[in-house]
Amino acid sequence: MEDLDHFEAARYHLGAVAYRLLGSAADAEDAVQETYLRWSATDRSVIEVPQAWLTRVLTNYCLNQLTSARARREDYVGQWLPEPLLEGDPLLGPAETVEQRDTVSFAVLGLLETLAPQERAVFVLKEAFAYPHAEIAEILGTTVAGCQQAFARAKRRLERGERRTVVDQETSRAVVGAFLEAAEGGDLDQLIGMLSENVVSIADGGGKVPAARRPLSGAETVAKVLRGALRPTEAKRNFLGGPLDVYADVVNGAPALLAVTDGRLVGVIVLELVDGRIRDIRVQGNPDKLERATERWRAGSPGEPLSSAW
Repeated sequence: MEDLDHFEAARYHLGAVAYRLLGSAADAEDAVQETYLRWSATDRSVIEVPQAWLTRVLTNYCLNQLTSARARREDYVGQWLPEPLLEGDPLLGPAETVEQRDTVSFAVLGLLETLAPQERAVFVLKEAFAYPHAEIAEILGTTVAGCQQAFARAKRRLERGERRTVVDQETSRAVVGAFLEAAEGGDLDQLIGMLSENVVSIADGGGKVPAARRPLSGAETVAKVLRGALRPTEAKRNFLGGPLDVYADVVNGAPALLAVTDGRLVGVIVLELVDGRIRDIRVQGNPDKLERATERWRAGSPGEPLSSAW
């Protein structure tokens, strides 16, 4: 029983590490389960620090998964985005510092995809969980100097020179409400005014729902596409097979628009703010990546929708 208690005490920590490494809630849960199976099959009497052992096993499992995931994503239809997590999801992990919150933002998770697997692991363990380099080196089977160099390279690759605006539910509702009013009403100037000049929009349909195959950039270009996509029409209602309600929430630490029909999420639009304007827009429409968010949304208290115009 004590052995199970050790694992359960580390479960949320392991899940949060795995999500940052893999960008997928489903894959993170698989990684945690695989770690448990290895824990169960091991002589625990020789393990001095259970959480350290579990983190090492999980991290190295994720590194192997990252190698195969890169090959799979070469065949992925369109743009790949992480799986969105609603506020309070335990996979989001610690959020006491700016650095910890940033490591689960869609912008940073996307940039993590550009790192080599070991660099990604070093960055996540150091930046999000404050592991010392000596412990990271032991987890990864490398040297302290190698970890320090990998972390420095990762920081240089990920440095954007800007910090996202931290939001709560009230702020999210205000931002999403204004965004939706401008988009649904067709007010292009108002929509452009909410966007940073160098805003980038990326959509992930996974080949299962319509989505732009390439990133869009620039305030005017992005605003025109969003205005066309979000204005209600009879054709869109017919495509969805019923009415659509729009809610506001906090997803991966940012304001987000949740599109819901028949009790399930059919789209999540994450609006990441920098200096009060929308700097990054991430549109997740792949139904396979909305299952966990749908479950959490159903289990919560969504309240009244911002819009039922569709």
